[in-house]
Amino acid sequence: MNPSILSRPLGRLYSSTTHHLGSFLFRPRVLSSMAVATSTPRDPNTLSNYHHWRSTHISATFDILFDQKKLVGNVVHQFRSTTEAQSREIILDTSYLDIGEVKVNGQQSQWEWMPAVAPYGTPLKIVLEKPVELDGTVEVDIAVQTTNECTALQWLTPAQTSNKKHPYMFSQCQAIHARSIFPCQDTPDVKSTFDFNITSPLPVMTSGLPIRDASDTTTQSENKVYRFHQSVPIPSYLFAIASGDVAEAPIGPRSVVATSPDKLDECKWELEADTENFINTIEKIVYPYAWGEYNVLILPPSFPYGGMENPIFTFATPSIISKDRENVDVIAHELAHSWSGNLVTNCSWEHFWLNEGWTVYLERRILAAVHGEAYRHFSAIIGWKALKDSVDHFGKDHEFTKLITDLKGKDPDDAFSSIPYEKGFNFLFHLENLVGKAKFDKFIPHYFTTFKCKSLDSFEFKATLLDFFKSDAEATQLLTELDWNTWFYAPGLPPKPQFDTSMVDVVYELAKKWESLPDSGFKPQASDLEGLAANQILVFLEQILLWEKPLTPDLSKLMGEVYGLSKSSNIEVANLYLQVGMKAGDESVVAPTTELLGRIGRMKFVRPLFRNLAKINRAVAVETFEKYKDFYHPICRGMVEKDLFGKK
Repeated sequence: MNPSILSRPLGRLYSSTTHHLGSFLFRPRVLSSMAVATSTPRDPNTLSNYHHWRSTHISATFDILFDQKKLVGNVVHQFRSTTEAQSREIILDTSYLDIGEVKVNGQQSQWEWMPAVAPYGTPLKIVLEKPVELDGTVEVDIAVQTTNECTALQWLTPAQTSNKKHPYMFSQCQAIHARSIFPCQDTPDVKSTFDFNITSPLPVMTSGLPIRDASDTTTQSENKVYRFHQSVPIPSYLFAIASGDVAEAPIGPRSVVATSPDKLDECKWELEADTENFINTIEKIVYPYAWGEYNVLILPPSFPYGGMENPIFTFATPSIISKDRENVDVIAHELAHSWSGNLVTNCSWEHFWLNEGWTVYLERRILAAVHGEAYRHFSAIIGWKALKDSVDHFGKDHEFTKLITDLKGKDPDDAFSSIPYEKGFNFLFHLENLVGKAKFDKFIPHYFTTFKCKSLDSFEFKATLLDFFKSDAEATQLLTELDWNTWFYAPGLPPKPQFDTSMVDVVYELAKKWESLPDSGFKPQASDLEGLAANQILVFLEQILLWEKPLTPDLSKLMGEVYGLSKSSNIEVANLYLQVGMKAGDESVVAPTTELLGRIGRMKFVRPLFRNLAKINRAVAVETFEKYKDFYHPICRGMVEKDLFGKK
């Protein structure tokens, strides 16, 4: 533990509400849904008064205490006043944090907890001695440590890692979990530069460029300070830390992969053929990469997402390491976030499609440049199935099936689905087809230049698009006649584009042959799948999942045995085959489903597998969840609890 924080006196507590008082720190609890008297013009999911203040730079200094499963240290904010009202209060987001001393410009300051507001945490109010004029600045230094209720951090025992030698920790701050690591303006509408000073006995990666000290001879077995700097302003949800037994290998001239030493060679092989090619390709579509290095950290299997676009180091699921280079599309997606989301950011989670819709669009432009235009359409067909599944899950009239959602009073995690990704992509694809691809291609770099290092909403996007084409009468007429309100606010599926089906026709035909069984003379053989990419097999399985009348249990078993799907090392393929089997009522897939749920924590697989398992055998689903719930990331665990038990 950092001794400096222990020696600091308590901040003065003058709120009339009841607080938990530890030996040296105050910790709030989320006890109520009482309103906080602040107004946030664009982001309803923050309790900070960021419309009065903007954090411009943050220095985060933490000790990683694996034995206590906490971060201990302090954060220093540089705040700039953005109002002529001369506010004397700075209100920051926190969630289940322990706070020690608070200093403003080096002097101990008054502070208090404001009433808690679920699910947003407990606002921390810092009182200034005197008001600050417009554009004036203050420095706020806050002693802080995380607690075991932190939702942004996952702590793994050595047994939960691949080589089972050392503990591991990693963060996942999107959407509103950074506030459970340190007090901040936890909104994508605020961007700051960062310094990281992280002490750990194991190697550290963050969302900053490493500051390497050639004179540092500290051995890995001892605590060491790892320093990083992020010179490009980023929102709080891109604050990222990971530490564990990792090794690195180059996968390109400006890229490395980092992972457990026993997995390094296979991860290097999986990624080295495509990473630099992807970077070069998207640079031609938008403009040069702005972050210096593009690296990939392959995390332990409990990571809840396919990838997280943390700058400098994409955090990625090990499920992309399929030993066939078939799942590296995830890297194209996370790389595209270096422009869409990281440089140009949605101002709130209500406009999440601006991050993800654009990123899927750019990802598929990369794939088209590398594999051909037909592949872009093929990927979009897969995405359409994911979009339909999400609409079916929520219901076609549900708020969360809109492009712009109402998240007031709601947890953004509850709205997470493929909808902002795929409905957003289809909107941009529609705009591309509406004005013409050649014209739209000129808009892309203009958009990303206009909003570089800024945050925006959907209405600013619309205004920028209309302004760009104002000298083009034909495009202007088409865009002004477009039913923007329907695209933005209508729930359910958008109009389905005319996709090029050349890469899916062959698997559609194969699916029809299976649909004809047992009445036809079709005899399945392993050669049916010869020459097909893994993603084509996914489309084949998705077609079968769309049938109103499922396969019989016997046919499900036959498919798994003849095609080897039940033993596939590609988790994407195995996951869908298991869903086909469960829909068929094939009890033989229950055991491999529970086995897979015990070794992967990616929500894309975990949530539908649990939902389907509950339909075929709810008791086994509940038993499996109870067995592995501590393996899952807190975000994943919470979402599965809602799926299985309806917990809020």
